[in-house]
Amino acid sequence: MINLRCEGHDAEYEISNIINLFTPYIQDELQLETHYQKPKVYAKLKDGDLLLNEAIYPVKEIGDPLADKKALKQALKKAVYMTLTDYTNRKMPWGILTGIRPTKLVHELLEEGLNDEVIDAHLKAEYLVSANKRILMREVAKEELAILRQNKPEEISLYIGIPFCPTRCVYCSFTAYSLEKCEAQVEPYLEALFKEITFVAEAKKGVPIRSLYIGGGTPTSLNEDQLLCLLEHVKSSFDLSEVEEYTIEAGRPDTITKDKLRIMKEQGVGRISINPQSMNQKTLDTIGRRHGVEDIKRVFAEARALGHDCINMDMILGLPGETVADVAYTLDELEKLGPENITVHTMAIKRASRLKEELMAGEEAYALTEGEKIQQMLELCEERMARMGLKPYYMYRQKNMLGNFENVGYAAPGTQCVYNIEIMEEKESIIALGAGAITKMVYQNGERIDRIPNVKSLKDYIERIDEMIERKREGFLKYR
Repeated sequence: MINLRCEGHDAEYEISNIINLFTPYIQDELQLETHYQKPKVYAKLKDGDLLLNEAIYPVKEIGDPLADKKALKQALKKAVYMTLTDYTNRKMPWGILTGIRPTKLVHELLEEGLNDEVIDAHLKAEYLVSANKRILMREVAKEELAILRQNKPEEISLYIGIPFCPTRCVYCSFTAYSLEKCEAQVEPYLEALFKEITFVAEAKKGVPIRSLYIGGGTPTSLNEDQLLCLLEHVKSSFDLSEVEEYTIEAGRPDTITKDKLRIMKEQGVGRISINPQSMNQKTLDTIGRRHGVEDIKRVFAEARALGHDCINMDMILGLPGETVADVAYTLDELEKLGPENITVHTMAIKRASRLKEELMAGEEAYALTEGEKIQQMLELCEERMARMGLKPYYMYRQKNMLGNFENVGYAAPGTQCVYNIEIMEEKESIIALGAGAITKMVYQNGERIDRIPNVKSLKDYIERIDEMIERKREGFLKYR
């Protein structure tokens, strides 16, 4: 535990984020004193009166108040990072970068016309990012920009949320309701959702749609009739003639049937997800999945037989009890299947997950994977993705990720998920429908973003659907 003291600055929040990176590696109760005395910042780590470590950094001021404040915080973060790195003998792969979207920084530098060498030096000097992550940032940023530069000012993307799952996985924090408890709510939910779809379709009539993503939850938790009704309503409401990409996150194999696969194909869905998370049966049992490894293989084969030629598969590193050998086995099995996309997630201990609740309660059912093992797993994934001909095309980070790492999407050439890039980089408006969905209206190429949230509660969404529609009406009218 570290007790922080700040003097001469207001960067407590930023410094706390850096401290959190090292908290798992510090057992003693220590004091960290941070101080700004122009033109330098100081960070001192103490155990009582004993000075354990100290770092001093100059502040590069240029006379602009906003820029100078940013420079001060940057110097403080570096000083704290170096102090804690020296004390713990650990370097963080992302240095002092703690944001969700690290590639945005590279986008800005590329748009300034800087070359790889200059960008690499900047990331190393200013953010202390490791060599491996600097390469990843540049590779992903270039893939993203190739997609983003095709955006048209007037077009939008759509997200439709189906917040139901057969059961709730131990690590999940998404807006998702178990069908065991909420099956009676499905029809009322769809009725409300159809009402919102109808409104948005009319309000945005004539506006081209670049990508359409139906996620959740697990959209294929709907039965065949419900799924067909949803997709037909979408098709009859919106002009999908210019849609470049239509994805359904089918997700869990225990919800996918041949008829649902056929319905999706016939309704024009071009990309689906079949998400094993792991190909180890003991892991699937531990995390609350009610299907077997053979079900994953069967559903994948059925999808291929019905003509689904762009399939994503998710895997999670750091699942309870998994080893590097377990991850290698999952990669072996995925390579045999040959999906066009593989998304590699690093386990995050999310606040609203059952895993977090049980860890907070002191339960020992789940052993968390150490950062060094996650590093080995990620390196193995990078090697195997390259062997499969898949390149990293989008990435993001989350709070409380094991080892302070990242999530990366890999894709075969020409199969990158447009929606994933748009939602991460926020360069195009995404209108989101359903419980917990947040619309992002993007203006001036991301210079300003207005958010229009829907309520998360299933009950509230159904009962307050007219209010959700009115929120959108006001938001759309505000910036026509």
